Amino acid sequence: MGSQSHPHPHLNGDSNTHIPKKPKLSSLPSSLFTEAEIQNEFNHHDPTVARINNGSFGCCPLSIIQSQQQLQLEFLRQPDHFYFSELKPGILKSRSLIQRLINAHHLDEISIVDNATTAAAIVLQNIAWSFAEGKFNHGDVAIMLHYAYGAVKKSIEAYVTRAGGHVIEVHLPFPVNSKDEIVFEFRKALERGKENGKKVRLAVIDHITSMPSVVIPVKELVRICREEGVDQVFVDAAHGIGCTDVDMQDIGADFYTSNLHKWFFCPPSIAFLYCRKSPGCIDLHHPVVSHEYGNGLAVESAWIGTRDYSAQLVVPKVFDFVNRFEGGIEGIKKRNHENVVEMGQMLAKAWETNLGCPPEMCASMIMVGLPACLGISSDSDTLKLRTHLREKFGVEVPIYYRAPKDGEVDVVTGLLVMGSLVLFFIIEELCLVCSATLHGFATMNSQNQRRNKLQRCK
Repeated sequence: MGSQSHPHPHLNGDSNTHIPKKPKLSSLPSSLFTEAEIQNEFNHHDPTVARINNGSFGCCPLSIIQSQQQLQLEFLRQPDHFYFSELKPGILKSRSLIQRLINAHHLDEISIVDNATTAAAIVLQNIAWSFAEGKFNHGDVAIMLHYAYGAVKKSIEAYVTRAGGHVIEVHLPFPVNSKDEIVFEFRKALERGKENGKKVRLAVIDHITSMPSVVIPVKELVRICREEGVDQVFVDAAHGIGCTDVDMQDIGADFYTSNLHKWFFCPPSIAFLYCRKSPGCIDLHHPVVSHEYGNGLAVESAWIGTRDYSAQLVVPKVFDFVNRFEGGIEGIKKRNHENVVEMGQMLAKAWETNLGCPPEMCASMIMVGLPACLGISSDSDTLKLRTHLREKFGVEVPIYYRAPKDGEVDVVTGLLVMGSLVLFFIIEELCLVCSATLHGFATMNSQNQRRNKLQRCK
């Protein structure tokens, strides 16, 4: 169960992936953090709450918050100077660092946007225009995973379905036992999409699904899309940077987005959108149209009107921060993965359940089955338990409801989705999760029994 038994996985989900050596994130010499310094960087967090939900909002360090506030004050002190002299060079520097980090060929391929949802809107808006302008035919296909992020699903509905596209969902097995299961289901969906001579115009592939949480073999799925003639591939990697391996030359997608405020210590909210240099990328535009319209997506995204751009400008400081950990971002990813697997296995053993996927298919988040005796039978039940843990025990952790398949009896239907930076996650918090959840079982079961008795009396 120790972390030594779980080698650092190839976190794009492929076992034969070669990741080129990347340049160090910063050339500045820096001393490694001491434990006391790390604690100080995060002492603004509520000490009464065990936050095991880093995947939702991330955790910005104190020194980065201070740097951001300084930028905000500089803008407010003399906005015109800041706009004409500081803003564009600052965003350009941030884009250059991101380009190196993800191994993109060209700086023009990198745009900075608010979040992965905005990036999805940019890509899907272009697909909608292709339908409207007659480049795509009514009924042409877009494929996405059934476990795609809810906001992205809504965006596909708003842009693709409404424009006349036909959307096919890839229904993945769960729990997941191997990447081969994902590949098999993906191929089946592609075959359905190509029936009756239809064209598959777009594949939307998550790099890491969030609820449930699984690292998807994106490199292999992108390769399959190329073989099957899919026009464009968009990888939604909201959890990518800082959580898994991200290399544009290795993955090979047309579009790739990742937030930087979830696992890379940036303040909310900031993400990048990579658009592989090709004729099709010329017509991409930010959905908020301002004075820079027509000057390229990266330039359009760098000015969408008066607003706070400090999260985009503080990126160099974040790179310096990351380099103060042993091994930099690679070391952080490795330690997070090893520790979250160990913690997940400890809980699974205590509850006599299982993990939601093999350790090599999780990154910094892991799913742990809740005991079937809890009787979680709906999304409402998971929300009640999550609220109970927050309000009564100060534990913040997502809970996923997995509906049983036909014929299944006494199966695990509820799963904790643990996603925490082990920089400050301590074993006492894990014990709190275990005891609080078990207490939640007893409380909820007692309430269910009383409710059942009342129903029988009626």
